[in-house]
Amino acid sequence: MHAPPTSSTLCHRAVPLSPALITGAALIGLLIWDASGLDLAVMQRLANAQGFALRDNWWLAEVLHTRARQLAGMVFIALMVMNWWPAGWFRGLQRWQRIEIVLGILLSLLAVSTLKHFSLTSCPWDLQDFGGKASYVSHWTWGARDGGSGRCFPAGHASSALAFIALALPWLFSDNASLRRRGQWLLLMALFLGLVFGLAQTLRGAHYPSHTLWTSWICWTVAVVNHRVFEALGKQVFVARW
Repeated sequence: MHAPPTSSTLCHRAVPLSPALITGAALIGLLIWDASGLDLAVMQRLANAQGFALRDNWWLAEVLHTRARQLAGMVFIALMVMNWWPAGWFRGLQRWQRIEIVLGILLSLLAVSTLKHFSLTSCPWDLQDFGGKASYVSHWTWGARDGGSGRCFPAGHASSALAFIALALPWLFSDNASLRRRGQWLLLMALFLGLVFGLAQTLRGAHYPSHTLWTSWICWTVAVVNHRVFEALGKQVFVARW
């Protein structure tokens, strides 16, 4: 007669996160935010007709924008190197999982930059209300130009941190509870840094809050799809161990 499973066994076996549920719930929340009109209301609290007082703030512009982007690039290069010479936590991953991480980050960055390239939405600091020449037009108003330079949706700078959501997924969806906690920690770090980067740009007038929120959703969705593809095909396509 088999002994009933203990609570620790159930915890070990359970997968606490449903990617589809998280993705769907986040999408609904984003659509509600967009419908609320709070984007413009937030920016009106941060600026006046002379513009955004914090646009050239040293901490926001130099540290949390320029230096932070450079640091993110260095971290990404380090992850690429660890595909060949794994160190730390990477030693416990198979080769296809390490490739999954790097490709997931790249695809997330590419998705955001591609959307920005074709976006007609201008940045808040370009609005007439804040000293610019553009009129406010929702990023959902496809094909409508606002009179500004466009290419401001979604948030590119926030993606330099949020793209690292892909780093968390090999551990986040593990059957091992300890590894899942590691994945949760990495996910929270990527989200926290992404939101900090996005907040810095919002305070400067470079992005509406929704731009960062949509970047979070895009990076999460791309990372999950990439993870599922590698989970299904990675073992067949790539050598199991480096």
